[in-house]
Amino acid sequence: MPNIQGRPTSIRSAAAAAATAVLAGTTACTLSEPAADDGGLTVVTTFTVLADMVRNVAGDRVEVVSITRPGSEIHAYEPTPDDLVRGADADLVLHNGLGLEGWFAQFTERIDAPTTTASEGVETIPITAGGYRGEPNPHAWMSPDNARVYVDNIADALSGLDPAHADAYAADAEDYKRSIERIGEDLAGDLSRVPESQRALVTCEGAFSYLARDAGLSERYLWAVNADTQATPRQVASVVEFVRDNDVPTVFCETTVNAGAQRQVAEETGAELGPALYVDSLSKPDGPVPTYLDLLRYDTEAIASGLTREEDA
Repeated sequence: MPNIQGRPTSIRSAAAAAATAVLAGTTACTLSEPAADDGGLTVVTTFTVLADMVRNVAGDRVEVVSITRPGSEIHAYEPTPDDLVRGADADLVLHNGLGLEGWFAQFTERIDAPTTTASEGVETIPITAGGYRGEPNPHAWMSPDNARVYVDNIADALSGLDPAHADAYAADAEDYKRSIERIGEDLAGDLSRVPESQRALVTCEGAFSYLARDAGLSERYLWAVNADTQATPRQVASVVEFVRDNDVPTVFCETTVNAGAQRQVAEETGAELGPALYVDSLSKPDGPVPTYLDLLRYDTEAIASGLTREEDA
């Protein structure tokens, strides 16, 4: 069962500093006027992927709100006064953990709501390069196997808030986990057709370590986490060399960052720059990935298509 905490105990300092000024400037009167309580439960999540997961387990029994909006970059997000009001009104604030939300401790210091960590219990992969070397890669939801752990944690947290509906949360969680499992099977099938000589995934951020592990792909990226979104000439040169040495047909970037450095890699190697992949954010409802399941499908299909481009030509 996830540990529901009154206060988080750690913070990634690189992103926390960006949020401090906004949070410190929030006036007391802003937080003293919460929205009217209609008696229902409200869960606030830090980003849209978690919000969608919670909705699939909670159904219409809980109001679910994401702090960040579709398209937002999560790592160095700066919470607004409105975000603090939403947090103050919450019955539970759910975050990813693993250092993803570097601003989270500063955020929760200003509100009086319990918190829980969605990623608790997942088998993590360490970051292998850059200033975060050795720390756990925070993008654990990109593995369908890990996602099922997230769902169990969500169901346990909701049951703790609302014991009367614990059986319903458990049943919805099992249904949702089966859907995620089917996505995982499809992912493995789609990526199994990538030839051995091209089983290399090259991205801007190192956000695909879990997906690459599950699919048997090697991985290379320009930067480890989006707190470092300016690729150095040395990083670009290293990725260029990797793409050439491994005949990588397509390289990728994510929707929440500038693809300029990866575009340079593509131009210098002759690789194609593939469609932007989704990781830290869902799309708007009318976009290509309005749900977490859609995100997994979209990314898998884009990667499989890009890495088999030369074979299909």
